[in-house]
Amino acid sequence: MRISLCVPLTFLPGVALALAPAGPWDAFNFAPASRTVYPAAVREVQGTVDNASGLINASAPATLSGNGSWVALDFGIEIGGIVSMNFDASTDGASIALAWTESPLFIDPLQSDSSSNIVGNSFSDGVLAVSAPLPTGFWTQDPTRLRGGFRFLTVSSTADGNVTLSNISVAITFQPGVENLRDYTGYFYAPDPRSADADLLTKIWAGSPFRRRKLARWLNNGTIGVESPVTVDGAKRDRTVWPGDMGIAVATEFLALNDLVPTKNSLIEIFVLQRADGALPYCGPTISCGTSSITYHEWTLIGVYNYWLFTNDTAWVQSVWTNYTLAVQFLTGLVDASTGLVNSTSAPADWGRDGGGGFSISPNVLYYRTLVVGIELANAVGDTSVVNAWAADAAAVKQAIQDQLWEPSVGAFRDNTASTLIPQDGNALAVLFNVTASDAQKQSISAILPQNWQETGAVTPERAGTIAPFVGGFEIQAHWEAGQGERALDLIRLQWGYMLTTNLSVQSTLIEGYKVNNSLSYYGVDPAYTSHAHGWSTGPTSALLFYLVGLRPVTPLGQAWRLAPQLSGLPAAQGGFETALGTFAASWAADAVGFELNVTTPAGTSGVVILPVNGTTTVDGAVTAVPESGLELGGGSHTITVA
Repeated sequence: MRISLCVPLTFLPGVALALAPAGPWDAFNFAPASRTVYPAAVREVQGTVDNASGLINASAPATLSGNGSWVALDFGIEIGGIVSMNFDASTDGASIALAWTESPLFIDPLQSDSSSNIVGNSFSDGVLAVSAPLPTGFWTQDPTRLRGGFRFLTVSSTADGNVTLSNISVAITFQPGVENLRDYTGYFYAPDPRSADADLLTKIWAGSPFRRRKLARWLNNGTIGVESPVTVDGAKRDRTVWPGDMGIAVATEFLALNDLVPTKNSLIEIFVLQRADGALPYCGPTISCGTSSITYHEWTLIGVYNYWLFTNDTAWVQSVWTNYTLAVQFLTGLVDASTGLVNSTSAPADWGRDGGGGFSISPNVLYYRTLVVGIELANAVGDTSVVNAWAADAAAVKQAIQDQLWEPSVGAFRDNTASTLIPQDGNALAVLFNVTASDAQKQSISAILPQNWQETGAVTPERAGTIAPFVGGFEIQAHWEAGQGERALDLIRLQWGYMLTTNLSVQSTLIEGYKVNNSLSYYGVDPAYTSHAHGWSTGPTSALLFYLVGLRPVTPLGQAWRLAPQLSGLPAAQGGFETALGTFAASWAADAVGFELNVTTPAGTSGVVILPVNGTTTVDGAVTAVPESGLELGGGSHTITVA
């Protein structure tokens, strides 16, 4: 049975999770301290508004007089939910309107920023009118018209006369089932002496975790999942499941919140819509894109692996295994005998890039990754019948990518057998998912990608003039995979530092994308449609923990783990996360004298530690020889020093 999303505003039963320890990172937690929030400042006043500042923190009433008078209230951070207020007094015929926006660029008493359509002009959503005669006393917005994401609320008088208001607040509706929105299960902290703001990296990590919604569109009467909640891409709009976005967002959910129920529900929704031939949809309801994307088909299958890695929910994987193998079979049927590559002509759509289709790099790299992780899943569910074939197909497509798409004169992969363009997405994914044939190829790609960097981030050649944080998140990881951590941090400072600090943004969550000319016209026709709280833009969340701190699960729940910190020009870093097995945490510090690494993992687990420096090494005070393959340690707490 499908669950209607027009009604559930109550909390789901909470899941007992271990919370991140207290630490300096707490000062940079952007989540509100309460589910009821109040304006933090007055952004702008027009016309006659008496005591507008009284609306800050609901301290006193304010009076709007005359048609066209308005006040724009600033909540200070990205929020979303249902507005309430008191109507203390009003004259006959008085009326008001409410308008919302994420970016301050689109503050307007007559329009809200766009939440449900890409249109030819900005501000497609209009206002919420509260008509005469105004009530007296407490008033609450109709829940079907709540706003999923905004920072600014504009209250305007729309008739002659006076209206006195007080106690304006918003009841937050995102992240159902969580009472304290500041309760993260993961954490990260790293002072950055190379940045003008030493806390920039920590702030970026804190701004990356995004909160999930379970209601859809401004008029919240859509059904977007077989189960609820689901993971969606933008706080204010596009409330649908996008499997590609989950290539970044699932790791963010795991590390920051350790809540993968929305991920599971999202994957269920996509499998429910699978075609008889195995094809999976580009997105779910309410948009319902059809089966127009090979890459998003592949991201769904990779998403199953990511969900399993972070939860060890093998029983669920078994329940969808027939769907999974049918979806892999569909991909195998697209492999061209003459080139050895997947032909994506029939379903070329991707993350919004130009081009696509044909024998392209991204769908082929993702096909390789699908097969590699599919083998792990097959072994987990006991289906050894597919393992040999999938291993052979993986080796064949990896070689075909090398033969058909590597451009030796450039030192990177070209976008397509019919193109000379050197893309950001395909090259970053090739390094990240080990389609490169050698470390020399990784180093070459890592050195070439920064040629696209400009003042506010990495411009993607496959979408001219555009900075795409989704793809940039893979580039960050690719630089670290190549051992170029300083380059990875340079891109985070450049691009994510811009997103978090520019006065175009909400400055507490991350923008979906933008143009190289600093315009928010990511979609060209409507800059107000661009999302400012977007899951696919959260690449630094996992990258800073998995590479800079260096701690990651290797097998489900971290039963086996790996700790391989990359110093990346910093003096220290620390972070941690939770799984059902318990706490995983690591910290390191390095200076001219030596290096110290501390790690805590659950009892019964085991891991390999790859040290970033050489020298006399002690483990828990005892001098220890370091094998080339790394130190093997059991669970518990350990201190490693190198002098």
